[in-house]
Amino acid sequence: MKWRSLEESTAGTDPRSLHEILRERKELIAKYVPPETQAVHVGVIRELKRKHLAAGALAGGSKAPAFDLNDHTGKLVSLHDRMSRGSVVICFFRGRWCPFCVGQLEALNLVLPQIEQAGASLLAISPQTVQQSFFMADQHKLRFPLLSDPGNGVARQFGLVYRVPDEQQVIYRRAFVNLPFANGDTSWELPIPATFVLDRHGTVLWALANEDYAERPEPTDILLRLVQPSC
Repeated sequence: MKWRSLEESTAGTDPRSLHEILRERKELIAKYVPPETQAVHVGVIRELKRKHLAAGALAGGSKAPAFDLNDHTGKLVSLHDRMSRGSVVICFFRGRWCPFCVGQLEALNLVLPQIEQAGASLLAISPQTVQQSFFMADQHKLRFPLLSDPGNGVARQFGLVYRVPDEQQVIYRRAFVNLPFANGDTSWELPIPATFVLDRHGTVLWALANEDYAERPEPTDILLRLVQPSC
């Protein structure tokens, strides 16, 4: 299944909300993916919610841990350096193989000018290798840094990491989603998707984590937090 990029389909703009775009992808999955496979994914999400994994993520008012990670070009990016310039939006995602991650990052790409006009930087973090991040940035024409987080070290400090259950690993392998290759380790660990808005002192102004990888915040909601950080 080829996930059409927003840039491909509409020459850089799409009138639909991210919610509508992701809903379309859910409908395609419901149509083409076998019910027994869908049931495994639903079960994994249900179990993560039962464990309240998102509730353990870094909350508003907390101090974000400092980090230095390589971006998709191999350049070292420092959170401290980005905060010296203004607010920072941090988006944790699973990888280039996830259609919902692709949709979210493409949607953020379209509002990048507004994020920068608000005096903020956008950073996206995943456990995939620098090479995989380079392929993703190139394929989807992303104009912001994709940071490689080896072993989910930073994601773990933000309280986002879980291990992919064995039954879901089987499905991913069958679909040629080779996480040990994509991430460069054999842990089969991923972060749950999460977005954080930090002020220039590293304080979390707004945070949203969700165990359901098919649900992501609207870029307009993130922009609102940059304009009105007290909301």
